[in-house]
Amino acid sequence: MSPPFAGNHNDLFEIESHFQKMLADLQLSDISPDGLFMNADAGFDSKKLRENCQKMGIIPNIDHNKRNRKKAYYQDIIDEELYKERFSVERTNAWIDAFKILLIRFERKADNWASLHYLAFILIFLKRNF
Repeated sequence: MSPPFAGNHNDLFEIESHFQKMLADLQLSDISPDGLFMNADAGFDSKKLRENCQKMGIIPNIDHNKRNRKKAYYQDIIDEELYKERFSVERTNAWIDAFKILLIRFERKADNWASLHYLAFILIFLKRNF
């Protein structure tokens, strides 16, 4: 989960710093990024993100944003079946939206907001696994 940011931002807001944080988390977990897939929807379609993925050996499985470019600078999605698994992410986001306190951010402090999300994650896990 990324931290909250003030304002209204798109999916690519400060994507380079988030990408570096993701790589640092992988390194802490002793996971090599070489050969991993990054499965993302069209909101994350950018030339810079694709280039950063390829520099690190990550295979970008990102849908192309039809409104973003007049001509594609990359191939289409590499693995259609893997891309369909994005549904599990979107479904989980919908489950989180079921918690009305998280749907609209009323919390002023980021720590409180994050803690409420962790509680929601725990409740979703318990509900789905027991």
